[in-house]
Amino acid sequence: MSTGNSKTWPHRHRFTTEEYNWMAEIGLLNGEPAVELIEGEIIHMAPMGTQHGNVVERLQLALASALAGRAVINIQRVFRLSNITEAQPDVIVLKPGRDYHSTKFPTGSDTLLVVEVSDTSFSYDHDIKVPLYAAHDVPEVWIVDLESRCLRLFRGLVDGKYTDVQVVEDPALTPLAGFPDTHINLSGLLI
Repeated sequence: MSTGNSKTWPHRHRFTTEEYNWMAEIGLLNGEPAVELIEGEIIHMAPMGTQHGNVVERLQLALASALAGRAVINIQRVFRLSNITEAQPDVIVLKPGRDYHSTKFPTGSDTLLVVEVSDTSFSYDHDIKVPLYAAHDVPEVWIVDLESRCLRLFRGLVDGKYTDVQVVEDPALTPLAGFPDTHINLSGLLI
């Protein structure tokens, strides 16, 4: 008696954003730590420590001050990259829209900048999320690397890859590609 081809099992089920949001709506994800949907898999995010939270607050203030009225700044909100990926970065700077992106999840084409603050999640943010952002047309990504005490900049998007990658150990006035006339004051970000 044959039990089937052993090379075909087990099968993975990759969730769609529709299934993922349905699970959240009916409460299946309640009580879970923060999660995001990456390439169809539900990923538990690292808990946010005090330093992480403080850096996110400082980023929000610096970006809001420099970009007042010219961009929408979302903090730890859902960001739809595809029908199987809804990331939840720490900061998203969006192009201004009439509805302030309230009627749909923002996408790569809506963004100017995505920021991830990494303490224990650097490899995940760098190796998984940055390439996903590039593949989905996010023009600029920053990783605030708390462990290495630096800011990593990913810019110059060409054919789904960042061609301009920089490491800044003491960020101060930092340019934002979407606003060449504007510099974000990040002095003291890593203290």
